Amino acid sequence: MSPNAPPPGSWRDVLAEGRLPRFALICLGVWLNAADALVTTTLMPSVGHALGGFAYLGWATAGYLLGSVLAGAGAGLMAQRFGLRNSMAVAAGLYACGCLLSAAAPDMWTFLAGRLLQGVGGGLVTGLASVAIGVLFPDRLVARVYAAITGVWGIATLVGPLIGGLFADAGAWPWVFWLFAIQGLGVGLAALVMLPGDRIDEGGQGIAWRQLGLIAVAVCAIGAADVMGGFGPAAALTAAGVAVLLWTVRLDARARVRLLPLGSGALATVPGATYAAMFLLTAASMGYSVYGPAILQTLRGYSALFAGYVIAAEAVGWTVAGLLVSHLTGPWPNRLMRIGAVCVAAGLALCALAFRDWPLAAVITGGGLMGIGFGLSWAFMAQSLLAALPGDERAIGSAAINTVRITGAAVGAAGSAALANLLGFAHGLTVPTAQAAAVWVFAASVPVALLGVGAAWRLTAAREN
Repeated sequence: MSPNAPPPGSWRDVLAEGRLPRFALICLGVWLNAADALVTTTLMPSVGHALGGFAYLGWATAGYLLGSVLAGAGAGLMAQRFGLRNSMAVAAGLYACGCLLSAAAPDMWTFLAGRLLQGVGGGLVTGLASVAIGVLFPDRLVARVYAAITGVWGIATLVGPLIGGLFADAGAWPWVFWLFAIQGLGVGLAALVMLPGDRIDEGGQGIAWRQLGLIAVAVCAIGAADVMGGFGPAAALTAAGVAVLLWTVRLDARARVRLLPLGSGALATVPGATYAAMFLLTAASMGYSVYGPAILQTLRGYSALFAGYVIAAEAVGWTVAGLLVSHLTGPWPNRLMRIGAVCVAAGLALCALAFRDWPLAAVITGGGLMGIGFGLSWAFMAQSLLAALPGDERAIGSAAINTVRITGAAVGAAGSAALANLLGFAHGLTVPTAQAAAVWVFAASVPVALLGVGAAWRLTAAREN
């Protein structure tokens, strides 16, 4: 080794041998997806006022997530067929086009079409970034690169509400999407210069299009419940969507190309319990991020900027708790998975009590408690899952974590939208509708979170047997 060579696996090693530009490109690609959630959440009350589309507020998030899960699953195959360079350029271009459509939207339907296109492009960019890490960086550096990506998400937690809040408070929300369109075009142009053009050999067997299509049908059924105008039809569509999701899991177990590892349909197994806990806890938490800012701005008169940072308490709690417990071993993973799931349910229950008229500290505590719950448990759930899978199932199991998370988020966003519209959100953001949503959007999610607690307990019991 040369005396000036960086220590293997160090940060200097990550940036050595011409890897710095590619490392920066990957981080910027991840930033596009990481910042989107917090920026858009902060903006949506302003978008609803401007375009008159409060009935579809949840679909701004659900549509993006649905596009992400459908497109992200095809990132590896896209890199195989067209090469990393061309694929990343096209994905970033799609994302930029979606941003442009949202920025120039004359009505809510056009805006939602832009969000869906953003989700497709963003899902592809994120998936291709994961492919790029495996292709462009040696094994000794992969952990470092993923640590940097965690840092990107942390930066998005701090900067996202600032960007969204400043533009929303200035009445210039479309400019946020113009800004992200420019960033998307920058990623696409940089990809053409920095990434290799060779096709990628991922060794995959294909894409589970049938299962992904059924997931889309389920999310759309739950989302359609928000415009039915009555409890009976809305409940029927929601139940139908849940039934389709359960059928998808059963169908996947017999499919040639699977989304989930074998055994994922049984709660008695580690994979089944893990995916159930991840899905349920994620779905339960989505009402907080989708409707929290609108409720705070309406009932308490907060600015978009301030409301955005209050909602960011969840992301801060997740990041800090995850970093504090990541080194723990022995009996601690099982304990923290249980404690974390309980914290998510307790945080939602506190939000149901606090959002309407309790002191701000209680609202922040509720959101922070949810984030702490995810931070305590999420990494250990993923670790438990991968440790329980045979070698030939680890790749599909790892990829499924993101699929399950995004699907849970899309279902949760669509479900909270259906409930909020039954409470009156569809007719405009008023004090009475915000007061009702401040209680029931969170209270209705508590039973879902408790099912997630039960799944987490099943997971730890399966690990102990």
